[in-house]
Amino acid sequence: MNLSRARIGERLIEAFIFLSGWSAIFGMAAITLFLLREAAPVVPRIDWHEFFTSTRWIPAPARGNEPHYGALALIVGTLTTTLVAMLVAVPTGLAAAVYISEFAGRRAREFFKVTIELLAAVPSVVWGFIGLMLVGPVVSEVTGAPLGTNLLTGGLVLGLMSAPVIVSIAEDALRAVPDSYREAALALGASRWELVHRVLFPAARNGLLAACLLGLGRAVGETMAVLLATGHANQIPHSLVDPVRTLTAAIAAELGEAPRGGDHYRALFVLGVVLLVFTFALNLAAELVVKGVRRRGRS
Repeated sequence: MNLSRARIGERLIEAFIFLSGWSAIFGMAAITLFLLREAAPVVPRIDWHEFFTSTRWIPAPARGNEPHYGALALIVGTLTTTLVAMLVAVPTGLAAAVYISEFAGRRAREFFKVTIELLAAVPSVVWGFIGLMLVGPVVSEVTGAPLGTNLLTGGLVLGLMSAPVIVSIAEDALRAVPDSYREAALALGASRWELVHRVLFPAARNGLLAACLLGLGRAVGETMAVLLATGHANQIPHSLVDPVRTLTAAIAAELGEAPRGGDHYRALFVLGVVLLVFTFALNLAAELVVKGVRRRGRS
């Protein structure tokens, strides 16, 4: 009797685990189908050459004028803002992870870990306020830019948002390296920095790469912070202090005002599909890079 109950319990647990594993795939498929369904009616009416080469995003012009769906500036704004964010977040996050993992004392380590987890939990709209009211004026004063909300401010805010994710995952990856590696390196006369550079980084490279990619995903998909901190100008930036506009910010700003079912409404879903394809390609490239790193590590 007890044995049969145990088997039933095991099967229920196995079924729950199976459904939990497939739920992510079902959810992703449902999101994709929803975006494609909403975007499909306007696809035949979009000039795709203009979409990818023009900066004229005028989906709701004045009466008598033709709408224009040029998303080049939005795509460039997304890529450049993300690039600036990664230039800030990756070195800062990895350096902080190394300090917490290898140099900080026990009490300092616990304090910094709790602080980083709290920073990761700060809502994005709060980060947007910080960029608008604190980072923007500093950037304007230092660079002499007429506006504090620009590409540099947005990138800095996104970098600050992504750094806690990178620190948390990278610190776990470094701590997962066996202590025998550290002891062997120190026994051979390696300094602490040589230990980090020549032993820990190669041993934890998969986890460090995953940390950077998670931070990159956070930066690409962020909405409210870039909506407040980048200036929201539909143009291709020629310097770090030019205002920009991202795909996510355009969707968030316009979707609530677009008539449901109209071309403008559906064009915003096309932007969502472009963003989804971009993130999918990014994740696929990351998976290939990780597999390549693992293959080289085994050879």
